[in-house]
Amino acid sequence: MGRTLRGWLAMTLAFGVVLEVMLVGAIIWWPNFRENLGSVRLLAKPLPMLADMVDQIESLGVDAYVVGQHFFKGCNTLGAAAAVLFAAGTVAGEAHRGTMEIWLARPVTRLRLLLERWVAGQAALWIPILVTTATTPLLLTRVDESMELGPLMLCAVQQSLFLGAWYSVTFALSCASSQPSRIALGMLFFSIFEFAIYLVKTLTDWSLFRLTDIQTLSAVVRRGSLEPAMWIPLLAVNLGAFAIGYRVFARRVP
Repeated sequence: MGRTLRGWLAMTLAFGVVLEVMLVGAIIWWPNFRENLGSVRLLAKPLPMLADMVDQIESLGVDAYVVGQHFFKGCNTLGAAAAVLFAAGTVAGEAHRGTMEIWLARPVTRLRLLLERWVAGQAALWIPILVTTATTPLLLTRVDESMELGPLMLCAVQQSLFLGAWYSVTFALSCASSQPSRIALGMLFFSIFEFAIYLVKTLTDWSLFRLTDIQTLSAVVRRGSLEPAMWIPLLAVNLGAFAIGYRVFARRVP
């Protein structure tokens, strides 16, 4: 148990530290980015989607910049990989190491065994995102800018639900497999594919990353509320994937 807890703390801390370092660097760079926006636009011109991002930042200012840097770039690129790697070995890793029987011998129900690991993995994603997002208003004062904390935290909730969905789907696959490396590679390739089609203007609306891009999360900031059509399906995917994983795990033998 102690080893598992130390591993969970290490994952949570590592994810949070890297997110915070990326956020600090992005905010410090904001004045230079703003002053050289014309040059950035020229560099982004060959890729229409990147050019659209630059236009949104020019129109909405620091709000869109923070959303783009912290959530779309930092949380999505790093977080999607973290979600997959956190989940791939949760059950499949026990089977692969030959320790499944020992794990199942614990005097608790299979539901509790699975729920403990699922909640721990979700927390390892949610806590760093929420904590680093909460530091944003203070960091912005260093560059003479400001944002309200409330809308930022709502963006963090939607981002966490999105990455939680990646985690939950990978978790369900782990419940049915004994090959964590194959699960991780498959889901990582899928996330790269989804990000790649986001950058293709004719395909971008088919990308899952539209759920947490600059346009979507900037709208959350402006409204000051989450869109039910966004967060409810994400929550349903999280809970549904866990339910599927548990149903598979309940019938599994060591």
